[in-house]
Amino acid sequence: MANKGEDKLEQAKGNVKETVGNATDNKKLENEGKADKASGKVDEKINDAADKAKDAAGKLKDKFSKDNK
Repeated sequence: MANKGEDKLEQAKGNVKETVGNATDNKKLENEGKADKASGKVDEKINDAADKAKDAAGKLKDKFSKDNK
């Protein structure tokens, strides 16, 4: 999985491709840009969910560790 910086870079790269494709009437480049943006957003959401799951697991681990003392 990519990190947040890579996810944002993928989205920015997609935005540039989409803009250039639109300006030059290059539908292939425009569509590649849209796909790159979407991919970056999906990766970002996946990484956010993974971070939240890790945080929740850590809190549970801490709770059970305290309960067993």
